[in-house]
Amino acid sequence: MNLTLEEVQAFVAVVDHGSITAAAAQLGLTVSGVSRSLGRLESRLDTTLLQRTTRRLALTEEGEAFLVHARQILASVDHAEEQMARRRQTPAGRLRVDAASPFMLHVLVPLVGDFRRLYPQIALELHSSEQVIDLLEQRTDVAIRIGPLRDSTLHARALGSSRLQLLASPAYLAVQGRPATVADLDRHALLGFTRPDSLNDWPVRDADGGLLHIRPTLAASSGETLRQLALAGEGIACLSDFMTGADRQAGTLLPVLAEITLDVRQPIHAVYYRNTQLAARIACFLDFVSDRIGADGQGLIRAGDAR
Repeated sequence: MNLTLEEVQAFVAVVDHGSITAAAAQLGLTVSGVSRSLGRLESRLDTTLLQRTTRRLALTEEGEAFLVHARQILASVDHAEEQMARRRQTPAGRLRVDAASPFMLHVLVPLVGDFRRLYPQIALELHSSEQVIDLLEQRTDVAIRIGPLRDSTLHARALGSSRLQLLASPAYLAVQGRPATVADLDRHALLGFTRPDSLNDWPVRDADGGLLHIRPTLAASSGETLRQLALAGEGIACLSDFMTGADRQAGTLLPVLAEITLDVRQPIHAVYYRNTQLAARIACFLDFVSDRIGADGQGLIRAGDAR
């Protein structure tokens, strides 16, 4: 049948104002436009809703029955608009966030309590994926991506950046010795990533002057796994500052080759599908995380604060 809201509005306005002319003035439409809407509505319903005479309009029995439904339709639309306006003012609804486990555990999880207190009507769902996911397929609102972004149809918001450092446990260095040069790394157990291989580019110069690309002695898919291996004394790892702040402060992970480590930072972005207007629950989450980055003591630098 495919009734349109314009047709329903025209019908109710004519009934309420007593004439097509008055209804047209109230709706800001032409008389002919309102008349055509009524004609289309009656055609779709295959019935006569209004008896038209030269002096007045009168509802038919079918018109009186349909008027009840028409008012309900318009009331439902008004209610939906009101609810959406309230959601824009007070963020609410389910928010699905995806991030690699290190960022989830070391950055987002500590912020959850404050976020929930500020936005109690938002129901958070936190998911951890070590690989890039399809947001639509996984029904995800926001994903946090660490490192350079690939070409994408997604909208990206820069949140900040985090420095890379070579780290090892005191126990490992006590047994294996502390490397003094990049060449000394050849004699050490190097902890690296299974993929992508670009994560095995370390922030020190190789013999040709480029970033050192390592072949891991022991590889893992997750940065959190590599952190745990480094803490267990299994070798030297290259890890982002955001996940090792507490370890470095406690002295359970120590910098290696700090004097010659380059200032290489991983960019951090939030990505989400482009919308004509960003949902309030997504916007407030991005603002909240962006504001907290740089003030969390974990070695992140807020976007725009880097020098």
